[in-house]
Amino acid sequence: MKKKIAVVTGGAGFIGSHLVDLLVNKDYEVRIIDNFSGGHEKNIIHHRKNHNVKLENLNIIHLDENNNIFKDVDYIYHFAGKGDIVPSIESPFEYFDTNVLGTVKILQCSKNSKIKKFVYAASSSCYGLADTPTDENHKIQTLYPYALSKYNGEQVCLHWNHVYNLPVISIRIFNAYGERVRTTGAYGAVFGVFFKQKLENKPFTIVGDGNQKRDFLYVTDVAKAFYDLSQSKYQNEIYNLGFGKPHSINELISLIDKNNSKVYIPERPGEPNITWANISKIQEHTKWSPDISFEEGVKIMINNLNDWKEAPLWDKNSIEIATRNWFKFMSNKNEI
Repeated sequence: MKKKIAVVTGGAGFIGSHLVDLLVNKDYEVRIIDNFSGGHEKNIIHHRKNHNVKLENLNIIHLDENNNIFKDVDYIYHFAGKGDIVPSIESPFEYFDTNVLGTVKILQCSKNSKIKKFVYAASSSCYGLADTPTDENHKIQTLYPYALSKYNGEQVCLHWNHVYNLPVISIRIFNAYGERVRTTGAYGAVFGVFFKQKLENKPFTIVGDGNQKRDFLYVTDVAKAFYDLSQSKYQNEIYNLGFGKPHSINELISLIDKNNSKVYIPERPGEPNITWANISKIQEHTKWSPDISFEEGVKIMINNLNDWKEAPLWDKNSIEIATRNWFKFMSNKNEI
């Protein structure tokens, strides 16, 4: 019996590599496209001797539409993109080049295959300072270039469904976390910041008072949702993806090390006090539900704390420098 074939762009990255794990376990032939700008070869090294896993090391912008990697493909999962929020203020061109034009390139490649589903990894940042719980019909409020570029990528996907009848769905991810989350590069994910600070016995740098809440969803649950939706009968749909139960930054700190010292830094304009996904739609359309509790997920990450040995160490001063342009351009821009 012929194996099903899936292409995973960004398949060496954080979420993409976990989806590769899931697909391999389901006996798919998996073709990964990744240039390691954000992902790591170590995330997929355990698959490299598996003849059912192939890697194409290139930038999606440079793909040839007739590349054999898309031949006879059943499913395409598109994760490749630039994901850091703060640097998008300084380098917007790179974000639109990859997140919008790169998505167009993958869609064009997909057009030449009779795929069953194209699944786009979108971002809940398109909602801006949203009312919560946030459903898929909430108004769009793209407050910074990253949010706009990911939303534009989503609109391109839905347009390709409308014009070319490509079966697409878009999944707006809220706050994914877990093993293999990116540890290097620009100031970003709170887990990487705190874990490196814990390793170095440095104070936790807390934005505001730490009472802001995020809808954290463990990465294996994210991967499972992508797979389940790809197998559903639905297309041309948008789904919110979170746990459906937000937790505060102070709760996270208590789970990591409640006795560690703390330093408080200014709140950033344009960041919500709470993110909270209404996940009723995905649960109506599939049998998906999250398996890993917040407490379990943080414990798994703490057990792998040494993964953050090479991560950058952030402190109050370096964060102030890294976010200077954020404050410069985002102040008084809470409404667009």
